[in-house]
Amino acid sequence: MELHDRVARAVVAILLGAAAVTVMPGRACAQAKSEADVSDQERYKREAEEARQRLISSADLDAATRSAIDSAVPTEAPASPTKARKLLIFDVNVGYPGHPSRFHANYAFGRMGEKTGAFEIVLTRDPEVFRCESLARFDAVFLNNTVGNLFEDPELRRNLVEFVYGGGGLMGVHGATVAFTKWPGAVEDWPEFGVMLGGRGARHREFDERVFTKIDSPDHPLVRVFPAEGFEYRDEFFRVHGPYSRDRLRVLFSIDVDKTDLTPKESRWKQEREDNDYALAWIRNYGRGRVFYCTIAHNPEVFRDPRMLTFYLSATQFVLGDLPASTIPSDRLTPAISAQEKLGWRLGVTAYTFHRYTLFETIEKTEQLGLPHLGGLSFQKVSSEIDKPFDAKLNDAELQAIRLKLDDAGVRMLTCFYAKIPNHEEGCREVFEFARKMGVETLISEPPLESLDMIERFCEAYDIDLAIHNHGQKASPHYWSPEAVMKVCDGRGAHIGVCADVGYWMRSGLDPVAAVKTIGPRLFVVQLHDLDALTSEGHDVPWGTGAGKTEAFLTELHRQGVQPKMFGLEYSYDWYDSMPEVTQCVRFFNETTQELAKAEE
Repeated sequence: MELHDRVARAVVAILLGAAAVTVMPGRACAQAKSEADVSDQERYKREAEEARQRLISSADLDAATRSAIDSAVPTEAPASPTKARKLLIFDVNVGYPGHPSRFHANYAFGRMGEKTGAFEIVLTRDPEVFRCESLARFDAVFLNNTVGNLFEDPELRRNLVEFVYGGGGLMGVHGATVAFTKWPGAVEDWPEFGVMLGGRGARHREFDERVFTKIDSPDHPLVRVFPAEGFEYRDEFFRVHGPYSRDRLRVLFSIDVDKTDLTPKESRWKQEREDNDYALAWIRNYGRGRVFYCTIAHNPEVFRDPRMLTFYLSATQFVLGDLPASTIPSDRLTPAISAQEKLGWRLGVTAYTFHRYTLFETIEKTEQLGLPHLGGLSFQKVSSEIDKPFDAKLNDAELQAIRLKLDDAGVRMLTCFYAKIPNHEEGCREVFEFARKMGVETLISEPPLESLDMIERFCEAYDIDLAIHNHGQKASPHYWSPEAVMKVCDGRGAHIGVCADVGYWMRSGLDPVAAVKTIGPRLFVVQLHDLDALTSEGHDVPWGTGAGKTEAFLTELHRQGVQPKMFGLEYSYDWYDSMPEVTQCVRFFNETTQELAKAEE
């Protein structure tokens, strides 16, 4: 009993914020008490005690277990790290004794990092690690089978979501879908976390349920280890609920409902989803952040499976930022977007097109156009409820509302035109903090020449690009032509480039095709236009129907291999009723990019 008590106290010590352990009456990570039939409670209690004993026996892995994991760990990473990477592993459980498998995962991930040289792990159960200055040391956070309300401090929660949205990684397995809930019961306590991760809930059947998987993204780099026809597996598989949606997530694999026997075997089991869509693993972007989740992590044997460890290594390199992978949601992956991904191009609405409307209305119009990307505008009103411009003066609650609006529409803000970046340190830092919190990759502006050194320092510190915009010669004397702006960019680092407003080029008598040859890879953003006439009074017309040689311009970009951060759909005419023309521009771009991609085959 003395040893048992010591181990029990150790278990209590790692349960953050819990004065005592409340054992959930059910199997490891079982359905919430409210979802269970009362008649099953005695069996649940027995299974919970068995799970608790497995936890105690797994607190220190024996030599045979370590050896088995060592034998299964891959020795070569699928991608070469671009820098030294650090992965934070957090495996706290609150109100629940925890899955034994998390100890096996901790050891396996540590050995993967060591053997491949791809990353270093830091394992902690101290929530203070989520202070801003501490999080900044890491490239990604791994929530390893975390159940319950891990921490309630609003500042720490805001730090985590801003870390991810600003470009960090988030990885969750199995119990992470009920992290930041009040346990027992899985009562929601932080809705945005569920949005960020991509799903909620822990409904499941046997701990060793047999399923056949369907590979939903067969050409995806994260699932190359699996056969294209799917695979059979045994584990405890969660059936998640909202906010899960294929309209927001890139599903990697799911339960093959045609091959798997889903007939309920117990009275408490029922059809968990009316649509029969049981995703088991997915990825997504949340802002700039890279998010991965997989439910297969209940049983310790998972982390002695070479194939699953290879899969988890690829997922880790994805969240760390070293393994590029498409995150376009499954239900939005059209042939046109697939072609654009092949070219390395991304089309998004430039908010100036709809600047007479609010940002929220612009987001809705972007969704209606079927586009996944948007370029923000610092002088656009946010919404009828937030009667403020979209700039660095917005508070955290207002920024959260914008994040959730973007997510609800399935839209990412890649760029933001910031009309005036202050030419002093404090103001410049505020703008870059704003851009970080909004997941912006590239700021667009026309700063004074004397501000560029300071702005470039912030670009490097925040890993955010500056694309220098042009108007005409009178308004932009240093930036109006390709030669002028390239003179400014000469000698500067990789974060400084060009945002080409093609309409102003043409109104100034410049040939866009020739201009591309001058700028080359410094072309960060294209604000694409076609004009009815190549004069100073020319106005926008649908792409491909005017005098702008739009198809030749795109063909030249492709010939040079230029991959701008975004093609901005900017239509500066008929401000209140331009959707038909804007839709025609989207159609032209989609058709042209599909032809260009086809020519590569």
